[in-house]
Amino acid sequence: MSGVTYQVRLLGPGDQQLAWDLGSLAFGYRERPMPEDWVSDSPGRRTLGVFDPAGRMVAKAVDREQGQWFGGRVVPASGVAGVATAAELRGRGLGRLVLTQLLQGARERGAVISTLFDTTPAPYRALGWEEVGELVYYRVPTRVLAEIRLHAKTTLRPAAEADIPAVDEIYRVVARAGIGMMERSGPAFGATPAQRLADYHGFTIAVDDTGAIVGYARWNRGPGYDASGKLTVDELIGLTPEATRTLLAMLGGWASVAPTVLIRLGTADPVWSLLARGDARPESAQPWMLRVIDAPGAVAARGWPRHLTGEVDLELIDEVCPWHQGRHRLVLSGGTGRLEPGGAGGVRLTPRGLAAWYAGAATPQQLRRSGFLAGGDTDTDELLRTATAGPTPTLHDYF
Repeated sequence: MSGVTYQVRLLGPGDQQLAWDLGSLAFGYRERPMPEDWVSDSPGRRTLGVFDPAGRMVAKAVDREQGQWFGGRVVPASGVAGVATAAELRGRGLGRLVLTQLLQGARERGAVISTLFDTTPAPYRALGWEEVGELVYYRVPTRVLAEIRLHAKTTLRPAAEADIPAVDEIYRVVARAGIGMMERSGPAFGATPAQRLADYHGFTIAVDDTGAIVGYARWNRGPGYDASGKLTVDELIGLTPEATRTLLAMLGGWASVAPTVLIRLGTADPVWSLLARGDARPESAQPWMLRVIDAPGAVAARGWPRHLTGEVDLELIDEVCPWHQGRHRLVLSGGTGRLEPGGAGGVRLTPRGLAAWYAGAATPQQLRRSGFLAGGDTDTDELLRTATAGPTPTLHDYF
């Protein structure tokens, strides 16, 4: 870094304009003035800035306090956002400097993994993150949805504030059974029910014939009623096939004035049981990455297959997070796991390999072919594969 001494620190009240200026230039909203009430830090968010000797902010990154579901348990995470470096100083190691400090601070506050949405993977891969999933909006002709028939005993109505706890529980049922989905509680999710309803033109709930809320959809209506008209559906979740069917049929009712639906779907979403894959074309895809910050903590925090028992000796290679580097023994039993120091180090994992394995995004055989895993044998491969086999890693929340 050219012999210049840079200071890395948490932002103070006097740094907000500097953070806005750097972020607005990096992310393309420089023409907008900073809102009077804007702050980079808010409950659940900590911003680290890098300052040159003249006091200029030359890089920054945000650590979000959040949790994500793995194996039926919430794993404490650092959501990394707002990473920016001054244009003239890119490629000089300032991003590495701020992110390395962020990882250390996140670990100290209790995070055991880190996730982020990458605009380009290379700088994050150099620090141990690996792409494990993507958030995808699909373009579906509304006329296709119009062919879906609603269920006669499932009714729809606009959501009210009193419905939000039931909606949250529906989401949590799905998130608990998935891999990587956000836990929507805690300081980063502080919006009131009224605010959450106000964020959408439509927030529709599905009710079964017993009066129970069994599904919901959050959607916005775009402008126009000609060929450009569209609906954007951020989330559609049905706990029953009848709820899913009826919510999709409701969207199909817009065919005459909004011929396109953009809908966010995971790879194995039940909505696919009612769509032909050829009718849904990816409109946008935002890959997301994972990194393990504290391997023993991450192993202890997530859930594991209850009927799987076994041990594997691992050697973790990690210069960025040296506190968990070295030999460990992975012990799995009865749905819990622990990473004990020691062992023979028979299976060697790089940070990217550890991330992809932890998320269930790649098998040991695939990791070996990528150069992320070495050593081991058929037995260790099978145990490691089985340990994280399951749903495709999925996120419904962009941050």
